[in-house]
Amino acid sequence: METALAGTIALVAGATRGAGRGIAVQLGACGATVYVTGRTTRSQPSEMNRPETIDETAELVNQAGGRGIAIQVDHLVPAEVRALVTRIEQEQGCLHLLVNDIFGATKIEWHKTVWESDLEYGLRTLRLAVDTHAITSHFAIPLLITTPGGLVVEVNDGTAEYNGNTYRNSFFYDLAKAAVLRMAFALGHELKPHGATALSLTPGWLRSEAMLEAFGVTESNWRDAITRVPGFGVSESPAFVGRAVAALAQDPEVSRWNGMSLSSGQLAKIYGFTDLDGSRPDAWRYMTDVQNGGNPHDVTGYR
Repeated sequence: METALAGTIALVAGATRGAGRGIAVQLGACGATVYVTGRTTRSQPSEMNRPETIDETAELVNQAGGRGIAIQVDHLVPAEVRALVTRIEQEQGCLHLLVNDIFGATKIEWHKTVWESDLEYGLRTLRLAVDTHAITSHFAIPLLITTPGGLVVEVNDGTAEYNGNTYRNSFFYDLAKAAVLRMAFALGHELKPHGATALSLTPGWLRSEAMLEAFGVTESNWRDAITRVPGFGVSESPAFVGRAVAALAQDPEVSRWNGMSLSSGQLAKIYGFTDLDGSRPDAWRYMTDVQNGGNPHDVTGYR
């Protein structure tokens, strides 16, 4: 149990599961107070209809050594986000770290063109992936910049280098991820005069609850899936990207990353943290060198 972030007030928007939960827990492991938000509670599921809840995430933050505060928020509803930030201000008086990890899409229509896709759901995906981040930043950043050194982390899927050269196999998904990258860049320009930093951060091949379920494995036996999909050997737990955010939050020179696109694997080499198994998977370098490079699937040197 660490206390490096004791006194840090964080908001992890979209902390029900996956990367958001991993980030919240690792911030808690460093002693932070973490507001965890999402739509799914024990008494009310979201449209995703999954079992994970923000209540569980808050409990995991507490167990890790921090203080977890679960608040049900639909980040597409401005009034709910405004009320959330008002509550944080009343209870804490400040906000040091904002993590925008909201997505919540129930399906992605992979390998379909824009004209073949379900338009209503495609536009819903954009709202869930883009509008939520903009709404949350609109209300939360005024509180964040009242204290010098604030940090905004836009959690994404893919680096600027990778996404800029690779079609993500869905018009709407591709557009959503490009937009989040650009939001971090734009926020970097807007926050710099206020002594704050914004950046985009992507995990690699994330072993989220849904991903493990899809591969028919658990976190304890995830390597069993490698025989079917060799590239899965470079996957990472949600704790890995969580440790990346915790390292960024502790860095007194975090402004060096302002407006930039970063990955968990990249930051592990710089800050020295590891995944739960002691490794440092670098999925995006693997994707570029091996998968897109047409080389044999071998994760040697990438974990």
